[in-house]
Amino acid sequence: MSISVLLADDHLSFTQSLRAFLEREGFRVVGEAADGREAVRLARALGPDVAVLDVSMPLLNGVAAAREIQRACPGTRTILLTMHAEDPYVQQAIQAGVQGYVLKKQAVTDLVQAIQEVCGGNVYLSPGVSAAVLEACGSKKCRGDLLTSRERDVLQLVAEGKTTKEIAALLGVSVKTVESHRTHVMRKLDIHETASLVRYAIRRGLIEA
Repeated sequence: MSISVLLADDHLSFTQSLRAFLEREGFRVVGEAADGREAVRLARALGPDVAVLDVSMPLLNGVAAAREIQRACPGTRTILLTMHAEDPYVQQAIQAGVQGYVLKKQAVTDLVQAIQEVCGGNVYLSPGVSAAVLEACGSKKCRGDLLTSRERDVLQLVAEGKTTKEIAALLGVSVKTVESHRTHVMRKLDIHETASLVRYAIRRGLIEA
């Protein structure tokens, strides 16, 4: 039986071209998501063999979505797509248990091998990412920031312009809890206004400029 794949990217044209390519290669694309939360929902509903996730997605970035998918669907392997070889979330992706890391510009040539490798229980990194990962993980910049996964979720949603009430509803927590997380984020990052939080989120790849 062919390998089932879930695709998640907020750029519809890219997702459609990727779907067409994978189906020509004999894979079965069972669903498409336009944001991280939809990806998690579809993974729970469809139980795909592999979830291919863009790193920068609305509502929930690829790393956080991969973490939730692996918690909810242990049998689903996860592959992240990124524009940058030196993505700031490489270490977090590895720590989250992501099995594949593929450069978007090499997706057409690398994704088939990546899917086959992760389904075989291996880890796959696109050529060009491997050296960057090893170099980054040996440096101070790859020690990870001080934010918890929930604080990173709140930071992303704040940077996307969501209100405190909207964030609370999306995360299923109280407004008070969101306010507490936001306070912790600002204190840890030594950032005191929303505009600076947005700039930080862009630098860290949580949202696109």
